[in-house]
Amino acid sequence: MWISKNIILAATALTLCAGLYTACKTVAVTGRKQLSLVPESEMVTMSTQQYAEVIQQGPLSTNATEVALVKKVGNTIKTAVEKYMSDQGRSKELEGYNWEFNLIQDDKTVNAWCMPGGKVAFYTGILPVCQGEGGIAVVMGHEIAHAIAHHGNERMSQQMVAQAGGQVVDFALSTKTPLTRQLFDQAYGYGAQYGVILPFSRKHESEADKMGLVFMAMAGYDPHIAVEFWKRMSTVMGGQAPPEFMSTHPSDDRRIADLEAYLPEAMKFYHPK
Repeated sequence: MWISKNIILAATALTLCAGLYTACKTVAVTGRKQLSLVPESEMVTMSTQQYAEVIQQGPLSTNATEVALVKKVGNTIKTAVEKYMSDQGRSKELEGYNWEFNLIQDDKTVNAWCMPGGKVAFYTGILPVCQGEGGIAVVMGHEIAHAIAHHGNERMSQQMVAQAGGQVVDFALSTKTPLTRQLFDQAYGYGAQYGVILPFSRKHESEADKMGLVFMAMAGYDPHIAVEFWKRMSTVMGGQAPPEFMSTHPSDDRRIADLEAYLPEAMKFYHPK
């Protein structure tokens, strides 16, 4: 009986490992391997529903100039990203994306985010730090990178495996019960009433930094602007607790150093508008 149990456990472990191996994907730009168990179509569906709740609650900004600028930058980077993904033969990863760029009126929130499906939200509180189109491109590129890198899917997949040794994966994905929604909410730390998404891990944030530099460069924005943006962000915070947008990032000095080190690579994609 003891042998039978161990054989079963071993077989289960091997099956799980095989499943996880086949669920590994490669992140665009960086080439990092990641775990991706959830169909992206499911992520997009849930994101679209959640995003609609936030936008409906708003309040959306009525500043036509600022709204137009956020949308302009978003669409410019979106176009560049779509071309890049097409050139890399990865357009399928963007299936179901219906891009939206909205500016929420909240001067106290220094934040922005992008959910699967290209659902982007900026808060007016971050615009003074952006200081114009270039700074908005820094933030936009970084946030879009999270979606393109499927960081939410990866975090959700990791939680699935950690919580039930893989059993919850089969159950959640086969039945699509409220458990799937629960795991999604846990992965994103999402609260529609506040429009808040919990920060990603440092690994994800650093990856989004690098990808963001490349994306803004592809769109015709000088990646050097990113270094100045994050220096301003550090000054603006003045030792206070960091906002959600940057709370899991490395120290300011380390982050800026990493960005500067990656600039030569990002500049290979830069073609001034």
